[in-house]
Amino acid sequence: MSEQQARLRRVGAVPVRVDDGLTDAGGREFAVAAAHSSFHANGLADIRRASRLTQQQVAEVLGTDQGTVSKIEHREDLLLSTLREYLTATGAVRPKIVAEKDGVEISLELDVFGPSSAQGRGR
Repeated sequence: MSEQQARLRRVGAVPVRVDDGLTDAGGREFAVAAAHSSFHANGLADIRRASRLTQQQVAEVLGTDQGTVSKIEHREDLLLSTLREYLTATGAVRPKIVAEKDGVEISLELDVFGPSSAQGRGR
């Protein structure tokens, strides 16, 4: 188990099931979308909330403080490596960016921007 997985377990990040009795609108929307394997988030905070985590819990996984998580969630310009770390901290598996060009969806795995991949690219 990786250190980040251990941190996720400590803060109680668990996969959300449709039958978890979610009470907030965002949580219900996520649960319904999860049944259909998709969810549209308007921002990073939506992803965190869908994971049923607080900013403090995400901060613990990232090894930082709650204020830093708030700043990340409100930034207009974000490094891809920071995005990958944030998404992984919220429990995302295989985080990626999906773009559409000429009607074709193109997917970019964010794991290529991780610490171990930088060594493989000669950085």
